[in-house]
Amino acid sequence: MGFSEKQEALVKESWEVMKEDIPALSLYLYAMILEIAPEAKGLFSFLKDTNEIPQNNPKLKSHAVKVFKMVCESAIQLREKGEVVVSGSSLKYLGSVHLQKGIVDPHFEVVKEALIRTVEKAMGEKCSEEMKSAWSEAYDHLAAAIKTEMKQEAAQTQTQL
Repeated sequence: MGFSEKQEALVKESWEVMKEDIPALSLYLYAMILEIAPEAKGLFSFLKDTNEIPQNNPKLKSHAVKVFKMVCESAIQLREKGEVVVSGSSLKYLGSVHLQKGIVDPHFEVVKEALIRTVEKAMGEKCSEEMKSAWSEAYDHLAAAIKTEMKQEAAQTQTQL
């Protein structure tokens, strides 16, 4: 499944807008995750011991920026290389962390829905079905790559037992 030039342009364009308001959008992303799946709170170390989403939590902001950037960059890599490439950390590491946290397929769907809602909020009237679809596809490719690493890590752990 390819990622078109137009899809890449839509993701890049919206990312440029979103970068301008990362603190607010970070809070919104996590608010959406917790609205969709309140039980997900325990999966994030920076949300575990609080009853609210901390406004000035640098870990929350940092994690949200990583999520936004990884999806955006994976979209660009899909166009350039035909596969997901993650900078800053390896897919192997991401797979390992997600496996350790007990992340399963429905968790990826929750984050995807929250991400799309965040893009909609950030872009307002400029947000089209095409733009949401582009972000959705970019996220799906990134999630699939992480899941592949999770399966490989789980298989490797099993063979070591």
